[in-house]
Amino acid sequence: MPPELGSDAIGVFEGRTFMLSNSIGDVPANSIAGLVHDDTRFISRWEMTVDGHAPLVLSASTVDAYSAAFFLANPEIPGLPTNRIGVRRERFVGDGMYERIAVQYFGVEPVSVCLRLAVDADFADLFEIKRQGSRSRQSDVRRTHRPDDSTLCFSYQKSNWSAVTTVEAEPRADRLEGDSLVWEVHLRRGETWHGELRVLLNCRGKEYRPSGRGFGEPHDPGPDDATSRWLANKPHLSAESDLLYNVYHKSAVDLVSMRIVKEINGEQVVLLAAGMPWFLAVFGRDTLIAAYQSISCGADVARGALVTLAKHQGTVVDDFSDEEPGKILHEFRSGELTQLGVMPYGPCFGAADTTQLWLILLSEYWRWTGDDALVRQLRPNADAALRWIDHFGDRDGDGYVEYGTRSHEGMRNQCWRDSPDGVQFADSTLPALPVATCEIQGYTYDAKVRAAQLADGPWADPALARRLRAEAADLRDRFNRDYWLPARGGYYAIGLDADKRPIDSITSNMGHLLWSGIVPPDRAEAVARQLMSDEMFSGWGVRTLSSADVGYNPIGYHLGTVWPHDNSIIAAGLARYGYRDEANRIATAMMEAAAHFEYRLPEAFSGYDRGLGRRPVPYPTACNPQAWASGAPLLLLRTMLGLDVRDGTVAIDPHIPDALGSIRLAGVTVHGVRRTIEATGTRSSA
Repeated sequence: MPPELGSDAIGVFEGRTFMLSNSIGDVPANSIAGLVHDDTRFISRWEMTVDGHAPLVLSASTVDAYSAAFFLANPEIPGLPTNRIGVRRERFVGDGMYERIAVQYFGVEPVSVCLRLAVDADFADLFEIKRQGSRSRQSDVRRTHRPDDSTLCFSYQKSNWSAVTTVEAEPRADRLEGDSLVWEVHLRRGETWHGELRVLLNCRGKEYRPSGRGFGEPHDPGPDDATSRWLANKPHLSAESDLLYNVYHKSAVDLVSMRIVKEINGEQVVLLAAGMPWFLAVFGRDTLIAAYQSISCGADVARGALVTLAKHQGTVVDDFSDEEPGKILHEFRSGELTQLGVMPYGPCFGAADTTQLWLILLSEYWRWTGDDALVRQLRPNADAALRWIDHFGDRDGDGYVEYGTRSHEGMRNQCWRDSPDGVQFADSTLPALPVATCEIQGYTYDAKVRAAQLADGPWADPALARRLRAEAADLRDRFNRDYWLPARGGYYAIGLDADKRPIDSITSNMGHLLWSGIVPPDRAEAVARQLMSDEMFSGWGVRTLSSADVGYNPIGYHLGTVWPHDNSIIAAGLARYGYRDEANRIATAMMEAAAHFEYRLPEAFSGYDRGLGRRPVPYPTACNPQAWASGAPLLLLRTMLGLDVRDGTVAIDPHIPDALGSIRLAGVTVHGVRRTIEATGTRSSA
């Protein structure tokens, strides 16, 4: 959570809507907090006072991802001692915000207090909120509050972009004072005053109205909704291990909360946003990997990701957004700065790995569903993606996919380690661009191998299959010549710089190479040894950077932290090459770490050695939840079960840690048939 709100700040979210507040439940003026929907802040101030004083906090916490409860009390007020009045706030987001307030009196003599809610809406763009440098729109915000004191209304329009915030109060306020709702509350001992507030949104002409809810009552979009279908088809886990059960359940709930529902070519589809709070948007890399991780829980999310990203595939060369024909987007935003062309996010194409990941997911979706029709429908998009890899991705014709932004708003690094210093030499110097990172070459190899399988199958194009297999084999040979470094026990460089020099830091990206299959069997042992070494494995997971490298920092974003999604891919890669015990060691560490985060794995946590403390150290600004972190336990479970699909049928090869006991997964859907899987140790049935 944003540290300026305090370590006890509260965030709730659903879909593309989130609300950040302090522990009172307030959004202070001029803060980073607020109610944000679709990259626009619709509430920038939401402050409650009792007789002009801020309440005291007794307890504040989220109840569900979309709801929170605040228990407050009055401070010392002239004529009213502390803790005579209890105030409860119950908050729910989704299609706006719904909030209940209860004011209960525990004193003896009757009392009258003034309850005030100060409200404002600045309609700041998400990028301005993050940078805490939004331009003032106040002169352009219209306030048309209703004269009956029941409603506040704020509206803003610039060019063809518009937004409206409406706050409805029941009971209506006794009076309005500027942008504040004011109630005079009169109470005798034991009496309770109740109020309800609804924040309605209008985003570019589309209306959103929140429904009244109770705790444990998620938004019900109806049985025909794509989210409802995904929930109904999700396998049910039974496990001897409460830890595994709780982590699995929490992950599934969080993934549902991060859903985005879209209509593409007349079809309603569901896909996943990247993470809370700043990334509740479509992200190519995050959305694709989370869909891959969760495909054993149902293929609807994968289908949604594939068709949505195909719909917005690049068609032209545009330096501002890094768009190129055939390229799959990196990030899609909807706020004012994007809509008016100030920021290049409508969409932005600043990623060199999303196109390959799209092809990998297309193959995985087909393997699990046998949906020949969709794979044929997306053939032109796949052909364009393969052309991008060979012609635009390979910028200098050396056979490797490189990146280097052409946009003045672009990111230096366009791989998953996308912080400015996320890719560096072992001595911490930064490489010259363009850079060709190792895992992107692994993804490219895997994408071509998988596309060849599709060419042999639903595309019925054997010539294409032969060409792609030959190109993949050639890439594998060249890669293992140019990226392998025999020093330090043998390992793969993280990349090649602009002069084709190996970037010699030791990183977790090697695990992605195992996942892709580009590593020859005779080098897999050295890679596994590096990943599980004391310099790389913290005890809670594999670090992003070796502690032996100069740039190592256990609280550096990509310089020594532990990322759950990264670890889930590493574990899957280790298992692919037969290193099941090592994969289980990672899976167990991840589960045990999750127990210290209320069973929810955050985006990342610090890389301090486990021996230094009894719990993992949080990373201060990690997204929590984040889709591919929530998806990590699902892929780890699949890895432990050895769950795969071969020729349209379920295949299992379990290697379950003794501590987890028996596992039963009921309702795994493969080619439309639901199966139940049971496993204990290395024994299984399906």
